[in-house]
Amino acid sequence: MKILSVIVPCYNEEAVILKTHQRLLAVLSKLVLFQFEIIYVNDGSTDNTLTYLEKIASEDKAIKILSFSRNFGHQPAISAGLAHCSGNIAIVIDADLQDPPELIPEMIQMWEKDFQVVYGKRRTRKEKGWFKLLLVKFFYRFINVLSDIEIPVNTGDFRLVDRRVIDILNMMPEKYRYVRGMVSWAGFKQCEILYDRDSRFAGDSKYPMKRLLKLAADGIFSFSLVPLRVASWIGASTALLSVIGIIYAFLNRVLTKNWVPGWTLLFIAVMFLGGVTLLVLGIIGEYIGRIYGEVKQRPLYLIESKTGFDQ
Repeated sequence: MKILSVIVPCYNEEAVILKTHQRLLAVLSKLVLFQFEIIYVNDGSTDNTLTYLEKIASEDKAIKILSFSRNFGHQPAISAGLAHCSGNIAIVIDADLQDPPELIPEMIQMWEKDFQVVYGKRRTRKEKGWFKLLLVKFFYRFINVLSDIEIPVNTGDFRLVDRRVIDILNMMPEKYRYVRGMVSWAGFKQCEILYDRDSRFAGDSKYPMKRLLKLAADGIFSFSLVPLRVASWIGASTALLSVIGIIYAFLNRVLTKNWVPGWTLLFIAVMFLGGVTLLVLGIIGEYIGRIYGEVKQRPLYLIESKTGFDQ
């Protein structure tokens, strides 16, 4: 019998986790041809999430728990679940019920048609904050302009991945992870399922603006060298403008016997060159910082405890 692994990252989800588990079981119990396991990854929750998860696991051997020593983030939590799952296929779904578990059978049907990746694509979103939604839409289009691979727009990490894709993701050691980009990079046959994304069932978003911007930066700098090329273009353009300015000042002196007048022009030139220099250094610094983080080879996450796994 084939095995389905469902990976659920959790961070302070005490208000919703029992409802999430109830809906997952209602769907998974109807899958006749699959044995399933649910891997809850407790990402350093500071509320009662782990207590609820341990109670759930004590009642069902199909429930497994990975508990981090602290909060390492959503992408490491997904990676931990993929590294510890035993399924022929795995489905990643958040605990907040914005992505409906009821789509799981349809995803499996597409996998049975020889698609190795089936991702949920949001047709509509019922989330709050128009500015945040606008930034998200802009980001997906912006990263596709910059990146050498195409990352589907209006998608998250809600997706099914085949064992071959899981094994490839587990071989990718990078610390600054953007899982949906890594899945697109892996290739294979991929398809989408459209759905309407609900608002959170309870609790607050675990992706405030600061974390969204960090995720966006990880996506851009992990899958594109275009920012470095832009820095080179800016430097070359600035150098060209400087040469033009020097030629202009020289000809003005030789032909008219006058110096280029005014401290204002000098002040603007210094500020412009300083700003461009800092911008270019910032772009280079982002790449160097990520190299520094990678060469230290610290583990992506630390697991404090495991429940339901064979020792």
